[in-house]
Amino acid sequence: MTIREVKKILNCQVLVGADKLDLDIKAGCGCDLMSDVLAYIKPGALLLSGLNNPQVIRTAEMSEIKAVCLVRGKQPMEGVIELARENGVILLTTALPLFEACGKLYQKGLCGCSETAG
Repeated sequence: MTIREVKKILNCQVLVGADKLDLDIKAGCGCDLMSDVLAYIKPGALLLSGLNNPQVIRTAEMSEIKAVCLVRGKQPMEGVIELARENGVILLTTALPLFEACGKLYQKGLCGCSETAG
């Protein structure tokens, strides 16, 4: 699934990475606990989270996560946006709650990290 498809399905606003909408996402993960993200997410995945601080971007960068989508209409501070830009992490936001956003993507064919090889 591409970022463009994610944007359409979740009615996202693109905060960082508008030039990378055709990038392919291999899997999705919905989580607010960054220690769980570090333990379970796969490189190339999309992270959906309600966590709205620099740690979510730092975790994405460390875990080779291509994109982060903030849920519940969260709007990050400029420092978080700049950190995403510096680290090449696509940053999106959606008004949907975490459960619904994950469900919509799963329903449209984006698999979870436990379903991907490697």
